[in-house]
Amino acid sequence: ARVLEAARRLSAQAAGGDTGSGERCGKHQEPLKLFCEDDGAFICAICRESRAHRSHRMLPAQDAAQGYKGQIQTRLQALKEDRDKLLGLREAEMRRNW
Repeated sequence: ARVLEAARRLSAQAAGGDTGSGERCGKHQEPLKLFCEDDGAFICAICRESRAHRSHRMLPAQDAAQGYKGQIQTRLQALKEDRDKLLGLREAEMRRNW
């Protein structure tokens, strides 16, 4: 859910030309430019050097958002197909009952 919300915010920022000044680290007030894959959270450059994240895998925030956006689109398409199949089964059952 956090990744989805972050992807939405990044998409809105890209569409609106926003520089992302509203997205800041709670501890350091630095921009959240990195994504910690191990924790699934956006972090600032200072947090990256802390013991908590030093050994974790990192991605630039934009790259992480794009990757997760692709995964979300794939899963959404699968859910739409499942929904269509269920609606078809429901319609067939209703016709059979009539």
